[in-house]
Amino acid sequence: MCRTPISTGSSKGFVAEVPILRVTPVVAGLAILLLVVAVIAAGIGPYRIAPGDVVAAIVAWIAGGHVDGQIAAVLFQVRLPRIAAAICVGAALSAAGAAYQSLFRNPLVSPDILGVSQGAGFGAVIGILFGLPVVMIEALGFVTGSLMVILVVTLAWSLRQRGDILMLVLSGIVVGALAAAAISLVKIVADPYAQLPMITYWLLGSLASIRPDDIAVVAPTVAVGMIPLFLLRWRISVLSCGDDDARALGVDVRRTRQIVIVAATLITASVVAISGIIGWVGLMVPHLARLLVGPRFDRLLPVSILIGAAFMVVVDTIARTAATIEIPIGVLTALVGGGLFVWLMTRRGSRSLWRRE
Repeated sequence: MCRTPISTGSSKGFVAEVPILRVTPVVAGLAILLLVVAVIAAGIGPYRIAPGDVVAAIVAWIAGGHVDGQIAAVLFQVRLPRIAAAICVGAALSAAGAAYQSLFRNPLVSPDILGVSQGAGFGAVIGILFGLPVVMIEALGFVTGSLMVILVVTLAWSLRQRGDILMLVLSGIVVGALAAAAISLVKIVADPYAQLPMITYWLLGSLASIRPDDIAVVAPTVAVGMIPLFLLRWRISVLSCGDDDARALGVDVRRTRQIVIVAATLITASVVAISGIIGWVGLMVPHLARLLVGPRFDRLLPVSILIGAAFMVVVDTIARTAATIEIPIGVLTALVGGGLFVWLMTRRGSRSLWRRE
């Protein structure tokens, strides 16, 4: 098995070893951090609730005890569903980004670069245009997102550059631009007073309209998509060493790649259906996780999920409390993600993860 299974080009490459932390303490620490962030976020807003009261209300609700009516309405009808959605979206986008980066052996690949988000967004916009329910919007997002991935891979391979990751990324950019053009076309034909504002705000990313029913639909879908990623985590790590090495170790490359692409597309399309297009999370978070535990996918996946979930809770809290009007989440993730990505590129350890020897 290769030492560090990440490369940046068409041929297999090995990168320098970087210091990594033990996985179990990192996962435990991030889980505690996520819990603390979620409790604090639940108490922040126009109606402030102390963290102790948040915990007491949740414990009383679980035990079937009495909860103050106003606190119960704010927590269980508004903030906790939104926090659950933020956790779901952040975890899903981060897991999909980590899977794509490991599968295609390229640190620049993400659901955005491969056109998955734009494709899923196109399907979801069509669903909004026709006033479809969330389940149908999610289904349309999955179908169009999957079609975009198939189109990107087919285009890259048809150019006789099979294995050339740069060609794959360029194909993703082209297909994503086509999907963005199709979304613009839908915006032109949409009702300018009822549908267009909804579509425009949705494309910028928002969790403002999340309802408990939305979580009940999307969370199981994300869980179903996560299962293959966890079950195949060792094979994905082997795949990131290259197809020849994976075949030599007995991995069915074609089937494993198909399953991973379907699973990552499913979870991406599911969350895009409720949150809109939120960029940078799937690209940036796996890099942060890689700095902590290294590039092995079995380590990268749980750490990326926890970091992405905590990051999205923080960003969503800022979005709904920093100004008198709600700031679109996509704007904040672009501002924060862009800055963090530049910082990551300046770090010596980060560069060593991307560089081929």
